[in-house]
Amino acid sequence: MQYFLARDSILKRLETPSVYHIKKDELYELDAEAFEFLKGCCSAEKGYGSDDKKFIDYCMREGILTKEPPYNKLRGTKIQNDKRRPPIKKSPVPSLRYLELQITDRCNLRCRHCYIDTNSISKLSLRGGRRDRRSNLKKEIATPFWLAMTDKDITSEKVKASELSVTQIKNILTEFEEMQGLRVLITGGEPLLHSRFKEINSILPKFFLRKSLFTNGLLLNKKMLKNLNVHEIQISIDGLEDAHDSLRGKGTFRIAIRSIELATESGFEVSVSTMVHPKNLMDFDKMENLFKKIGIKDWTVDIPCITGRLKRNTEFQLSPKQAGKYLKYGYGGGIHSGEKGFGCGLHLMSISANGKISKCTFYSDRAVGTIKDRLRKCWKKIKPIRLDKLDCDCKYIEECRGGCRYRAEMLGDAKGKDLYRCALYGQSF
Repeated sequence: MQYFLARDSILKRLETPSVYHIKKDELYELDAEAFEFLKGCCSAEKGYGSDDKKFIDYCMREGILTKEPPYNKLRGTKIQNDKRRPPIKKSPVPSLRYLELQITDRCNLRCRHCYIDTNSISKLSLRGGRRDRRSNLKKEIATPFWLAMTDKDITSEKVKASELSVTQIKNILTEFEEMQGLRVLITGGEPLLHSRFKEINSILPKFFLRKSLFTNGLLLNKKMLKNLNVHEIQISIDGLEDAHDSLRGKGTFRIAIRSIELATESGFEVSVSTMVHPKNLMDFDKMENLFKKIGIKDWTVDIPCITGRLKRNTEFQLSPKQAGKYLKYGYGGGIHSGEKGFGCGLHLMSISANGKISKCTFYSDRAVGTIKDRLRKCWKKIKPIRLDKLDCDCKYIEECRGGCRYRAEMLGDAKGKDLYRCALYGQSF
């Protein structure tokens, strides 16, 4: 019997040779013999055989192997050899596995906690009321500014926004793929507001990467979802209706929940991100029940750093003692993983809409380079955070991973404690 590497499986030479199942978001470490066998399965026109029944059966169950040649969904033709698969090269150490790609900083909301203080809609004027058809509301409501925007507003010169070009995005994804990347996080602003999002969406299937779209959900509809080329959609839900709307704008909660329902009905894996703030502290148990009921894959809970707009909106700020305990909520694998002995973001890098490259979006003002410098060169400049170099000495250090380093820095010491995480674990400070 001949076997082929499945369409959603891709070999990666990370610190340990591995195979990544893109659709399942599962990474399997391999020994040298298994790696070479699977390499044969993806490069041989007639497949590859093995007498190791136990290994073959496991790979078949996991969807790593198939008995039929995979098909190129873009053209409907069989994939010959490994022409359409990216090269298998040794990754840097540590490997760059997750890329936060901010394709635009244009947004249709002005959330009161957002770290982006100046965005593309700051000078747009508000208009009168109209019916909110997107959320199927039966009554007339005063139009929030995000519904008052027209396509002309979004693309006009008075909207001062940065965005990456389609060519730049294509080049970024090509290099990320060659560096053995796993997952690209497509963010904004609101990424669906990119002036050429349709073109960006059309090139995504060409890359053997897991694509996750981060959106506020306001622009999702059945037609868009039918043509959307991503594996996962993350939508922000910052409390139940009153709490969410207090942060993001009247009417946004119902639309976001409806978008979650549409996305799950369309077959997408959906995750939710929630920020802790004073208005939603009584909502967490109800949110957990709601998210599990509607089939949310991952629920990420975090506390916004006091930067950007949150500096001015002091009524949405919380102290470590007030907010820390809510970090116990959430479930699933999270956005990116780490390794023992290292802090947050070991395998993560961020690219801003202006082309600057940094450790994560919070450090965009301290870029290590730009996309003109290439990803590999910039990645070498980002140094891993060793936990034994931090001024943290409690028994929860490996579980906590030092918390958020940017938040610790804002609290006074880049190598000090993230007091919000300390509060979660009941540590004194």
